[in-house]
Amino acid sequence: MPPECRLFGTLGCHLCEVAEAELLPLVEHGLLVELVDIGDEAGLIEEYGLRIPVLRRVDTGAELDWPFDVEQIVAFLRK
Repeated sequence: MPPECRLFGTLGCHLCEVAEAELLPLVEHGLLVELVDIGDEAGLIEEYGLRIPVLRRVDTGAELDWPFDVEQIVAFLRK
């Protein structure tokens, strides 16, 4: 079973929408992804404001910075 992930982004972010689209086929096959709006917390804005979208594994805390595609996500999840 793939690890649970969080996708850090914000509303109105075109790249975040593209990242969500890259993740969709994996979500359809059981990947759990929580969308986290960095605008909801000042600390997240400071940490991720210039990096979004960022995919983070809940189990290890490892992060995958944009740009990424489905193949890179699969490789990231296998680590």
